[in-house]
Amino acid sequence: MFNGKKIEELKQERERWEKTTLPKWLGQCPECRNEFRNHSGMLIKRLYTPEDIKGLDYMRDLGFPGEFPFTRGVHATMYRGRLWTMRMFAGFGTAADTNKRFKYLLKEGESGLSTAFDYPTIMGYDSDHPMAKGEVGVCGVAISSLQDMEVLFDGIPLDKVTTSMTINGPAPILLAMYVAVGDKQGVSSAKIGGTTQNDNLKEFFAQKLCIFPPKPSVKLTTDVIEYCARHLPKWNPVSISGYHIREAGATAVQELAFTFGNAITYVQAAVDRGLAVDEFAPRLSFFFNVHNHFLEEVAKFRAARRIWARLMRERFGARDPRSMMLRFHAQTAGSTLTAQQPEVNVIRVTLQALAAVLGGAQSLHCNARDEALGLPTEESALLALRTQQVIAYESGVADTVDPLGGAYAIESLTNEIERRVFEYLERIEALGGMLRAIEIGWVQKEIHESAYEYQRAIESGEQIVVGVNRFVLPEERPIPVLRIDPEIERAQVETLRRIKAERDQAAVRTALAELEEAARSTENLMPFIIRAVEAYATLGEISDCLRRVFGEYCESA
Repeated sequence: MFNGKKIEELKQERERWEKTTLPKWLGQCPECRNEFRNHSGMLIKRLYTPEDIKGLDYMRDLGFPGEFPFTRGVHATMYRGRLWTMRMFAGFGTAADTNKRFKYLLKEGESGLSTAFDYPTIMGYDSDHPMAKGEVGVCGVAISSLQDMEVLFDGIPLDKVTTSMTINGPAPILLAMYVAVGDKQGVSSAKIGGTTQNDNLKEFFAQKLCIFPPKPSVKLTTDVIEYCARHLPKWNPVSISGYHIREAGATAVQELAFTFGNAITYVQAAVDRGLAVDEFAPRLSFFFNVHNHFLEEVAKFRAARRIWARLMRERFGARDPRSMMLRFHAQTAGSTLTAQQPEVNVIRVTLQALAAVLGGAQSLHCNARDEALGLPTEESALLALRTQQVIAYESGVADTVDPLGGAYAIESLTNEIERRVFEYLERIEALGGMLRAIEIGWVQKEIHESAYEYQRAIESGEQIVVGVNRFVLPEERPIPVLRIDPEIERAQVETLRRIKAERDQAAVRTALAELEEAARSTENLMPFIIRAVEAYATLGEISDCLRRVFGEYCESA
């Protein structure tokens, strides 16, 4: 892209600058560190010039928005035609409680729903299970039966909104409930849109909320991919999630590498199932973290698009351009929020959200200022939504496509992140693939080492965290925190007891027996789960059927 003679002339001028102008400034104001590095350990140079991207080929490496390799964006006009979806993560207490929060956020300008489930639901337990005691509705909404899902989306037309569900092990069950609610509303499966996270592999080394062992977990993920490809054309069957990998302590490079390692496993499983790659790949989606190092995060998203495009075309032979488009949801980094001076979290979140937008996110959640202390209050959730709205409507950054494209630092970082991610993918391949890398604990070890180094840097003061190891206030005023009324659990359990007593018991037994028999075969389980859900079999009962067949995962020491 650059003339070789001009690059050489530039090099000579830079060397002159380093010998003449630079020493004078360093003498007056020495740099505060010997070297500057981002969270992935990449050396951040004092100055970037065309020398740093002299090998860049515009059409090969950047291209135009909406065209391979999609570095500059998956849509030709990006936010000029349609803003990112403002999808605020919400869920607490009962389905009725969360339904009110959904409607409030929609009224205030949210453009898509995102559902947080409580721990019993995530682990496949009903609210009346002994393991659920004390956790019902605490960290998300409690969903035990189809009736809970009906209440959750009461008055919300499923053909008018898209819904994301952060659920993994029980993802087929929650998707079945959503399909059943749509049917009761008169909305066909062909019209409902949204996303199930359904990324079971990352649970084994990141979030650690596993139900079934790895292989049957991949089978369930693949069942959802296959079912959606054939019956839910507007549904994203899996959101391959780097978010939790980063929250566990991974670097930006590791976040992409391990996410793509999981993605390769899912794509291969679907191909082995007999699906053509272009039959399902256009509906695959991703979910990434937005951490604090602003330039690194922008470059990470641009590199991610290019990596995915190349993987899909060169490794899997995709021909449909939509199969090569990396569409992603971003969420600001919960692990960066502090309980100290929580108002400062608003600034952290704003910068992270801006990085996601400059990086080309398709949807975005902004964390609330109080999430290091508890679930967001209505007031703090509104402020988090307003943060997105100010970026969208007042900042001007949505007016042009990929506004940081061409910046020497950004392009250099994009190239370096891509190079390092492919190095990781080669190491994973050499180990026998992602499943094997997880089984032998290699992925876990890589993340643990990165998490340790980051924490060490904070404790030593090398990494400054405002309000924690610098600029600390001796006294802090308390802020309101959302508390879940313990009475919610009693009411939820009583509702569940009534549902179990009043349903058609014979229909439930038949549906569960058919599901268990199907689980012992290679059949796709989605039709059986839908029938069980429609008979008002509970999430826990369906999960127990699968536990009897697949067993439960227990992490070895």
